[in-house]
Amino acid sequence: MSNPYLALVQAHNELLQKQDAPLFADLSTLGSAATAAAADAPVAMIFAPHPDDECIIGALPLRLGREAAFKVINVAVTQGSNAKRQPERWVEVKNACDYLGWGLLETIPGGLMSVTTKTRNDDPAAWAEKVAVVAKIISEHKPQVVVCPHDNDYHSAHIGTHYLIVDALKAANHSCVLVQSEFWRQMEAPNALIATNLQDTADLIAALACHVEEVRRNPYHLRLPGYMADNVRRGAEVCGGQGAAAPTFSFGTIYHVGRFDGSALQPSDKKFTISESDDIKAVLAV
Repeated sequence: MSNPYLALVQAHNELLQKQDAPLFADLSTLGSAATAAAADAPVAMIFAPHPDDECIIGALPLRLGREAAFKVINVAVTQGSNAKRQPERWVEVKNACDYLGWGLLETIPGGLMSVTTKTRNDDPAAWAEKVAVVAKIISEHKPQVVVCPHDNDYHSAHIGTHYLIVDALKAANHSCVLVQSEFWRQMEAPNALIATNLQDTADLIAALACHVEEVRRNPYHLRLPGYMADNVRRGAEVCGGQGAAAPTFSFGTIYHVGRFDGSALQPSDKKFTISESDDIKAVLAV
């Protein structure tokens, strides 16, 4: 008897090796998935270490925008370390954000450089300048929700961005829901598994495909569904509790949802598993 799962593996392989997956250097063939937010809408602000991170970890802010009428703003903390690619990467991230209906801000023209703990530890003056830039953005927009990487997300710019945002929130004396994301390395204690329905998942992939040269180099947009499916496998227990029943949804993203009280991060022991039909605003009750 042949292995009945071979066809399943072959189907996955065909999707991962797909050579004709469209990329979007502009939105003329893609259109827009945008929904307009009211001028006085509450703000959810993503601080993305690199252009493309906003799409990879975008499930929670996307749902806040679509289901809870938040205004979502992506702040491109850096625009990559390759100065020649920075103008291109800005166009790519603008296309991605335009497609999703998100606002987009840059920290400084070309983005900040050397956003690392090494700068924070070794060059306090340079770090203070970066903190002041981000604190000004936070003070101007007063986000109710801030999303940034967790403090051990492997990549130096991801870890640096975490500390930059925490320091800037403190400098701005700003209280908010603080959502920590993960990508390169798993968090030790996540507490939220957020589902995305098929349309939202496809829209995040399409937005990621706007980062044309990045995904041409490494087609991780095609691997995003696998990553999000594995989040559901892991999140069932680490966010739902050991021995918890597995969720019935297919795709999800893992976070830690806590609060910043104006001076320090206050992690939460509360656990969330938010399905496609659950009220996304429940995550704000921390």
